[in-house]
Order: sequence, then structure tokens, then C-alpha cells
Amino acid sequence: MFTKENSLMMEEHNAESGMATAEYAVGTMAASSFAGIILWLVQQDWLKDAVESIFKNIFKM
Repeated sequence: MFTKENSLMMEEHNAESGMATAEYAVGTMAASSFAGIILWLVQQDWLKDAVESIFKNIFKM
């Protein structure tokens, strides 16, 4: 049955319905930015040298 309470609940739900999409968009942008930074770091020679040095020191022992 359609009552005034149900109508108010539906209006509250509809007012918030776009929030999930906005939150997904922000999360997607954050994840993409993080992936871009990781990709940039992996391509840097100083990081490659540091990782190589760490592994050489580990296996030297």
C-alpha cells in the first residue's frame, strides 16, 4: 500500500541514489592515479638499482 511514509522513504532513497556513482568515480580516479604512480616508479632507474642492490645483499649472505 502506498502511504505518506513510503513516499518519504522513496524520496530519501532517490536523493542519495547518485552518491554511489560519485563514490565509484572517486575510487576509480584514486586507483588509476595510484597505478600511474606505481608505473612511473617502476620505470625509474634509481628504483631498479635499489631493488637490485637489495636482492644482491640478501643473497650474498
